[in-house]
Amino acid sequence: MLKGKRILLIVAGGIAAFKVHELIRLLRKQDAAVRCVLTETGARFVTPLSLQALTEDKVYSDMFSLTDESEMGHIQLSRDADLLVVAPATANILARMAGGLADDLASTVLLATDKPVLVAPAMNVRMWSHAATQANVEILTKRGIEFVGPNDGAMACNEFGPGRMSEPAEIVAAIESLLTVERPLAGRRALVTSGPTREAIDPVRYISNHSSGKQGHAIAAALAQLGAEVTLVSGPVAVPDPAGVTVVKIESADQMLAACLAAGAVDVAVCAAAVADWKMATPATAKIKKKAGAAPPALELTPNPDILATLSKAGPKRPRLVVGFAAETENLIANAVDKRTRKGCDWIVANDVSPATGTFGGDRNTVHLISAEGVQHWPTLSKERVAMQLAGAIALHLTRPRPAEAAE
Repeated sequence: MLKGKRILLIVAGGIAAFKVHELIRLLRKQDAAVRCVLTETGARFVTPLSLQALTEDKVYSDMFSLTDESEMGHIQLSRDADLLVVAPATANILARMAGGLADDLASTVLLATDKPVLVAPAMNVRMWSHAATQANVEILTKRGIEFVGPNDGAMACNEFGPGRMSEPAEIVAAIESLLTVERPLAGRRALVTSGPTREAIDPVRYISNHSSGKQGHAIAAALAQLGAEVTLVSGPVAVPDPAGVTVVKIESADQMLAACLAAGAVDVAVCAAAVADWKMATPATAKIKKKAGAAPPALELTPNPDILATLSKAGPKRPRLVVGFAAETENLIANAVDKRTRKGCDWIVANDVSPATGTFGGDRNTVHLISAEGVQHWPTLSKERVAMQLAGAIALHLTRPRPAEAAE
């Protein structure tokens, strides 16, 4: 049920806008609070008065309203809701969302929000199938935007195919699914490491590992979605920070270990970062100059701290569950099983990072979960789906009574 949930409905300009009246009616029937942002083109299809009558709330449309913007109305609108719904989501508004534009109230609210967003596309079949629209959909999906529809069907332009906006009941079902997600990790604390580390050779050069941070960041987001209080310790990456997560940005392995220890007691630690194994014994304080005819300089290396092994050490502060990652190019399962034993962690997530797999920097991953119970072989999934499946397994483990508790 949606009782007490706050929905911000953004109504864009398309013939399917006539369906929002029924959508609002169904949401209000479940005692959800609905507030509308009506675009300039949306007002050509539905009136502010009709939306106001159905929602029993003010309808917003003016980006430069002196009364609303005196209190930063676009920020407040984006934060007061539990969910933002764009219906109909035209090709135009999807393109503006993908491009990060903020040239009217609707697009500014969407750019300023830290809440989940659900879009219900509605457009001509050729517009939906166009490469530009599909590219925008892919971009938005990667950013975590949720989609409902479009459906196949007859359209106002007398064409038939994908592009018809989902029916109001379907949109309500999607809203229910998003807002009634169980939060089994509420009250639990999680630590996630992500990205590479950089170990300085001199002020302009460094040693590092390949890592985009996509998998680690997705895991942090998934744990937060299940209710955990998450600290993400991240090396230098280009991916955006996950919403609802405390992010600590570092460069070196020493800094990463210090940040992990500073996070304090946690219930689960997931070490997904690609930490460099070695660092310079003494980094040069000035740029090492190349001299004609001279041999390359010898680099004196020393081991970096072992973050996974440190967090796995037995003691009162050890997390209940420690999960490591094994990125291998050969003998994947054997090497990962050995790593779990050597490091003392509970689980290892093993993946093949050979160049042919496209794992580094890619959007999909094929992993194997190794624990004391054996090896689970997961199918190839998007990194977001891997993250959600891992977060679900973590939640199941942490909510399961410990042997001593079960005996009481």
